[in-house]
Amino acid sequence: MKRLISLVLCLCVPVAALADQKPPSTYDRAIAAGYKALTICSGVFNAGRTPEQLSTLELKGIYPEYDAIVPMLTASVDKPRKIVSVPFDDALAPRIAAWRPNLGCTQLPIGATADAVTALPRFDAPRPKLDGKPWPLGDRKATGRVQGNARALTRSVSAAFDRTQFGEGNETTAVIVVQHGRIVAEKYRKDFGPNVAQRTWSVAKSLAGTLIGIAQHEGSIDPARPAAIAQWQMPGDPRAAITTDNLLRMASGLHSTAAGNRTDALYFGGATVDQDAAGSPALMPPGSTFRYANNDTVLALRGLRERTGDDARALAFPFTQLLWKIGMTRTVPETDWRGNFVMSSQVWTTARDLARLGLLYQNDGLFNGERLLPEGWRQYVATPSGPQPPTGDFGYGATFWLLNRSPGIPADTFGAFGNRGQYLIIVPSRSVVIVRRGEDPTGARFDVAKFTAEILAALDSASTRTPTRH
Repeated sequence: MKRLISLVLCLCVPVAALADQKPPSTYDRAIAAGYKALTICSGVFNAGRTPEQLSTLELKGIYPEYDAIVPMLTASVDKPRKIVSVPFDDALAPRIAAWRPNLGCTQLPIGATADAVTALPRFDAPRPKLDGKPWPLGDRKATGRVQGNARALTRSVSAAFDRTQFGEGNETTAVIVVQHGRIVAEKYRKDFGPNVAQRTWSVAKSLAGTLIGIAQHEGSIDPARPAAIAQWQMPGDPRAAITTDNLLRMASGLHSTAAGNRTDALYFGGATVDQDAAGSPALMPPGSTFRYANNDTVLALRGLRERTGDDARALAFPFTQLLWKIGMTRTVPETDWRGNFVMSSQVWTTARDLARLGLLYQNDGLFNGERLLPEGWRQYVATPSGPQPPTGDFGYGATFWLLNRSPGIPADTFGAFGNRGQYLIIVPSRSVVIVRRGEDPTGARFDVAKFTAEILAALDSASTRTPTRH
């Protein structure tokens, strides 16, 4: 009988595969629990979605290390206290994510209990009520007539929701096309809509770059000067030479385990920017190497916080100087538990709010006649400088990707890209802004260049000039 069982095992499962099936470590379970706690906390309290909805989309097709663990963990939602807890180990406290007004959800460190929630940084200012204002500050009179082929535009927008047209298996949740300042096409997946926020993932990096531009315009930071990171100021530390410009261009020279360094400890483990990012050692001279890294972006904003010199003002800065000035009142930039913005990924926003950010750049830093960004900042973020990736479909500027190598797309096109299919595309020469939101599972890539080319081709055709259906 034992010989028969051994034979069956050998026939069904390779011995090497059996050896690889190790149970997840306690740390992996802790990170997976943090992933679930944070996603449910932000999805429920920022976006108004239910845990059941989040489990069928936002928590599906995630990082392979945690994809099998997350469904096995049970989340408890305490709506009165706005806390989500996820147990993961009998010997340790559950992972906890807690929501605060404006600043959204943050995670407590592994092992911390809910008692620590009362010490979290807060910014409780009332959100301005701008919905009734004219677009783009509000939502009144937001739509306009298509200058181009409306039917072709509608077909291309609808095709984005087909899981096969722009890549196999992707999951589009929203598309907006803005032409000459007005929304000319807008479509949402069921359970989503104009007021439903999603996580931006790396589109947040472009928001971070925008805040640096605003700070430069106000005179509080100079990107060409060394970043003000306190941990780097000891005599002899080579990192003291890293400029904010280096950080914005992914050219810091800091070590990361892989391109795009996942920073799971910061995103889902309850670590802080000070602990996880600022401690990275120098590996190459600043400005000598391009390496896409989350750490570079969060450190740029950490340097801005140091320049501000006032933690309360630093927490208010994104809202008072950018978001609320341009109508992005449903955008929630989240922080670590010490109040550092994790603006390499952890921002929740709507498709319309991203369109507003696109219009700020479409108008070269002006919004409703007020200059928020320095003159030429649009050119700065959309121009390569120093080491750049030599291959691939897209170039890189400063927190924005460049679509200057893509057929059918004007060379001045640039955009903000994020994981799971988040895209904000700006085409200044055509006065066009395109937003595509998604929840694409790992491995399902949305072809944003093909989609952008099709949208522009439809807008370029004058065969039909009628409004699209919204």
